[in-house]
Amino acid sequence: MEFLIANELSILRWIHILAMVYWLGGEWGVFQTSYHVTNRELSLEERKRHMETAYRIDILARTGIVLLLPLGLHMGKLFGFIPMLDGAGIWWMWLFFAIWLAMTWTAFIKRETDIGIKVTRLEELLRYPLIAAIFLFAFMAIGGSGPVETGEGNHWYPWKMILYAFALCIGLFLRLVMRRWTERFRILAAGPNAEQEAALEREIGQARLAAYIYWITIASVCFLGAVKPF
Repeated sequence: MEFLIANELSILRWIHILAMVYWLGGEWGVFQTSYHVTNRELSLEERKRHMETAYRIDILARTGIVLLLPLGLHMGKLFGFIPMLDGAGIWWMWLFFAIWLAMTWTAFIKRETDIGIKVTRLEELLRYPLIAAIFLFAFMAIGGSGPVETGEGNHWYPWKMILYAFALCIGLFLRLVMRRWTERFRILAAGPNAEQEAALEREIGQARLAAYIYWITIASVCFLGAVKPF
């Protein structure tokens, strides 16, 4: 226990790096697999196997992106940026994110069922107020008010929060595309459907464009956390 207390910040930073790696690497894996998911020359069963692979890769990215926020907030508390997390506040914060992570894994495990789709939608709805709160608190911090207290030389922290919230917005769209995979493949299982195929290809094309912006944003988040330039 003494070791954990003495090295708390370093351990959190280590886990934070791992979460970032799984986030970035996982998204690349899903990006590459999506080419096979939309390939009409493959059989439906083969395409569904690639979709299954994409989901199994994506759960690591989803886990990483969920963990990054509580890890970042916990480190922010150690830096003195978020005094409201002192005492029991840190435990309530982790409890909230544990529930969010449980929802993420439930949606993954039950993804082929109606329950899984409902949990996925609920998890998506959770992101809207969370994203709004992150943007609000970050901009308040830059303006010198709010629960996040940063001063000169520490503005990298709220800007990192802003980029993370922006990444959540992109991730929300990518999650929507993947949820629709399951719905569209259910329809395609009943027989060829040109409308569903066209919609699938259109959405994947949009998701690939979003993925490039996603990677630039992730790289920027990494840069701010590592360099702390302002």
